[in-house]
Amino acid sequence: MLGHTHALSGLAVGAATLPWAPVHGAVAQGAWVAAVGGFAMLPDLDHRGSTVSDMWGPVTDVPSGGIGAISGGHRWGTHDAVLAPVAFGALAVLAAGAFWSSLLVLALAIGLALHALHFVIPGRAETTILGNLVLSWGGAWLLLAHMPTPAWLPFAVAAGVLTHILGDALTTAGVPVPVIWLFNRGRLTILPMRTGATLEKAVLVPAFGTATFFFVYANTGLHLAVDPIVAGLLTSG
Repeated sequence: MLGHTHALSGLAVGAATLPWAPVHGAVAQGAWVAAVGGFAMLPDLDHRGSTVSDMWGPVTDVPSGGIGAISGGHRWGTHDAVLAPVAFGALAVLAAGAFWSSLLVLALAIGLALHALHFVIPGRAETTILGNLVLSWGGAWLLLAHMPTPAWLPFAVAAGVLTHILGDALTTAGVPVPVIWLFNRGRLTILPMRTGATLEKAVLVPAFGTATFFFVYANTGLHLAVDPIVAGLLTSG
């Protein structure tokens, strides 16, 4: 799938899972949704030169080369529906207990989401290395300054990674058969859709965008603020 489709699907899943997410308060809820959306891009950090690996220049491009080498190349280990959530989640567990490491992980998620959704964001700051660094690290700092240490980061990572894998399983290239690919490089394809096909652009992208807005409205305090206003307008009309 295209990057913005992955990010939008992650945002939709993040918003839909808010009732079960281990977060409390509007700030933490917003951080959860943004994190799942960003982490839905994470598996594509398995090859250098990709859009996401170029996000912060060498800071993301060099590690992506190592990730690709360890995982067996693009769309292998990082796209394993069993091993990838466990591996990325374990790294998040190590990071979740301290402020600076949590800041790095959350900034990475925000940066990935901003980079993927640049087509709906005015300007181009989020697609430049410096602009993305400022926006993602600044946003992560503000979020962490107004909520407890995010022990939920591993769950957000797992949710985002699984969302990405499911999305790629709908495409012609598919994803590796979980764990079995280590011994026999078989692949799993649920729906043979071409990446960037009309179905993705005209159906899935609008659907994920609509779902995100709906679940944010339904699962946060937003409806408590909006509903009385709408009711008042209807009554006065």
